[in-house]
Amino acid sequence: MEIEQGAGKIAKCLRLMLTDKPGHLASVMTAIARQNASVGDIHLMRVGRTYNTREIVVYVDSDQQFEDVVDAIGNLEGIIVEDVIDLVHQVHEGGKIATKSQVRIETITDVRQIYTPGVAVICKDIERSPELAYKYTSIPNQVAIVTNGTAILGLGDIGAIAGMPVMEGKAVLFDHLVSVSGVPILIQNHDPKVIIETVRNIAPTFGAIKLEDIKAPECFEIEDALDAMLDIPVMHDDQHGTAVVVLAALLNATRFSGLMLSKSVVGVIGLGAAGMGISKLLLAYGVKEVIGADLDKTACERLIAVGGKEGTLDDVMKTAHIVIATTGCPGLIKPEMVRKGSVILALSNPNPEIIPELAIQAGASFAADGKSVNNALAFPGLFRGALNVRATRINNKMKIAAAKSIAKHAEENELVPSILHPEVHKEVTAAVERAALESGVIKHWD
Repeated sequence: MEIEQGAGKIAKCLRLMLTDKPGHLASVMTAIARQNASVGDIHLMRVGRTYNTREIVVYVDSDQQFEDVVDAIGNLEGIIVEDVIDLVHQVHEGGKIATKSQVRIETITDVRQIYTPGVAVICKDIERSPELAYKYTSIPNQVAIVTNGTAILGLGDIGAIAGMPVMEGKAVLFDHLVSVSGVPILIQNHDPKVIIETVRNIAPTFGAIKLEDIKAPECFEIEDALDAMLDIPVMHDDQHGTAVVVLAALLNATRFSGLMLSKSVVGVIGLGAAGMGISKLLLAYGVKEVIGADLDKTACERLIAVGGKEGTLDDVMKTAHIVIATTGCPGLIKPEMVRKGSVILALSNPNPEIIPELAIQAGASFAADGKSVNNALAFPGLFRGALNVRATRINNKMKIAAAKSIAKHAEENELVPSILHPEVHKEVTAAVERAALESGVIKHWD
C-alpha cells in the first residue's frame, strides 16, 4: 500500500520559450490552473535577447488533462511549447542503480591489494573465522530485494522483470535514506518452493532478505520458511512495512479522535498480505479485538489462527471502533455504513474504499486514505537497525518500536511524517536497535 509523489498525480515537464516581457509567465500559470492542474518546479534554462526558456513541472490526473494543458498553453500569444518531457520515463532510462567500487585504483599496487595476491590473506582469515566476513566484506550492509512479480503495486501479476523498476526504486531509497546496499533479485517462478530454495542458496551473500510484491497466500509460506531456516532477518515488506506505518498512523489517529487503541475493536476488511500483516501487528501491540472480513475463507482461518475473529463486512462496520480497508475495491464502504465516532483508514490506492470527506460527513470522527501509508517510512530504518546489531530476525518488538518512532515525528495534524523527514529514519534505526538488543535476537558466532 504505497503512494506516488504528488498524491498519485502524474508529473510532466514542459519546456517553454516565453517572450521576455512582463505577464507571459503569469499567463502560463493561469492557463495551467484553468485546466485544474497544478505547478511544481520552475527552472530558468536559458536567457536570450528576446526569449527566455523555462522548464515547468505540471501535475495532472491523466494524460488527457495534460494534453489539454499543452493545448491551452500553445494558444497563448508569445509562448512556444518547445518540448514535452516525460519525467518518469526519463529518470528510469538506463536503470536507477549501479554497483560502484568504494576503493580507488591508481597503481598496480592497488590492484594487488584489492585482488590477487593480497586478497588471499583476507580469504584465509575468513575461512578460519567466518565472523570476519562482517568486517572485511560488504555482506553485513547488503539486503536482497526479492520478488517474483506476482503482486507489483496495484498492477497484479506482471512478472518479475516488469517489477524490476520497483525493486530498483527500493534500492535507491535504501541507499539514500540509510546507506544500505539493496540488490534486486528477480525470480521468474510462481512455485513457493523454488523461491524458498533460491533465496536459501543465495542468502550467504546478504545481511538480510527483503521479500517484495509476492502475492498472498504464497508470501506467508515463503516468509515463514525462510525465517525459520536462515539466521539473518527476513521480512515481507507488503505485510510488515505496511503494518508498521499503519500502526504509526493509528497511534496518531486515535489520539486525534480520543480513542485508546489497545482497548478498541479494530476491523480489517481484506486479509491479503497487507491486511494480515496489519492484523498480526495490532494483535501483538495489544489491541483488544481484531475482526477480519474477506471473501476467501482460508484468509479468515489464517486470521483466527493468530488470535483474530472472522466477520462480515457488515459486522466490521457495525462493531469496530477502527476500520482499516485494504481491498482494492473503490467505493466498497458506503456512507450509510459508517459508524458514528469511528476511525476509518481506507488504504487502497489510487481510489479508496470510501473518500475520507464522505466518511467524516457520515459521522466518522477521523478518516484518511492511503496517501500517507508509505512503506518507505518503515523498511529503511527496520533493516538498518537490524543490520547494525546483527539481528537474526525482525520481530514484533522491533516493528512496534519503529511504529512508535514514526508516529512521534509526525507534524501537527499529520498521521505520519514525510519519508524525507530529516530525522525519522535515524530515530527508527535507533529504536529498532534497542528493541533488538532488548529482545535478544542477536547473532552469536560459534
